[in-house]
Amino acid sequence: MPSLLVVSAALAQATSRVEIGTGVILAPMHHPLRLAEDAATVQLLSHGRLVLGLGLGWSQTEYVGLGADPRRRGAAMEEILQILPQAWTGEPFTHKGSVYDLSTLGVRPRPAVRIPVVIGGGAEPAIRRAARLADGVFSNAPADKFVEQVRWILDECERIDRDPSSIRFIHYSTLLPGTSREEALARYRDAVWAMNWKYSDMEASATRTLPPPDPPAFDRPDDALLKGRTTFAGTPDEIVEALGALRKQAAVPLEFVARSHLPMIDYDEQIEVMQQLAEGVAPHV
Repeated sequence: MPSLLVVSAALAQATSRVEIGTGVILAPMHHPLRLAEDAATVQLLSHGRLVLGLGLGWSQTEYVGLGADPRRRGAAMEEILQILPQAWTGEPFTHKGSVYDLSTLGVRPRPAVRIPVVIGGGAEPAIRRAARLADGVFSNAPADKFVEQVRWILDECERIDRDPSSIRFIHYSTLLPGTSREEALARYRDAVWAMNWKYSDMEASATRTLPPPDPPAFDRPDDALLKGRTTFAGTPDEIVEALGALRKQAAVPLEFVARSHLPMIDYDEQIEVMQQLAEGVAPHV
């Protein structure tokens, strides 16, 4: 989904209570003032329900296509995280950095409610940047790696004298509810495989003519779907147990996001997935 704030604005008008988060906007591909304006507009439309998730991305094709320099993406993110809070005050400010040189101006509209920013990523510099300059981290790392990321954040908070309780720890994973682990994997195997495969196809797809091809057949055991991916499959109770174990390992207040929108399944199946997660998992985590 390339235009997350456009979709967020639509969600804001269709809902009244849910928190709306971007997971994630690839910030260095956007001009920081345009990003600030768009986010402020969504925050106003949603009456304060936006959480702005930002990340770096990895696709050279995307960076080149949008005229951004992938070699400077870390420096760009560092500056964007400094620019956004100033832009959202509505007061004139000036920024001169190695990536962005912004003349003095005020950015409006000003959000009526502060916009929290969380950072997606896996590398240590990105995680430590979140501890220094953002309100939280948005990660889909496997349990052992996520525990390491938590340690980086706590260490960085100690280094800069920041209260770690001011950090939101958000973990997202693909949650596949079913009558059993085996049944859930068998039922959603093609949809999960299509989602996973698409990452390897992204560069090639940028210059390919339409229509898009179907994914190649998945000819390995269903358990292979989970290799290298943070996915929990099973009954709602089993998913709750797995998420609880992750929270216990992390030893911090941990929020969960379900990456369970599976584009290849039909509408009724998608609603069923959402209902099982809403009724069988969400109230217990």
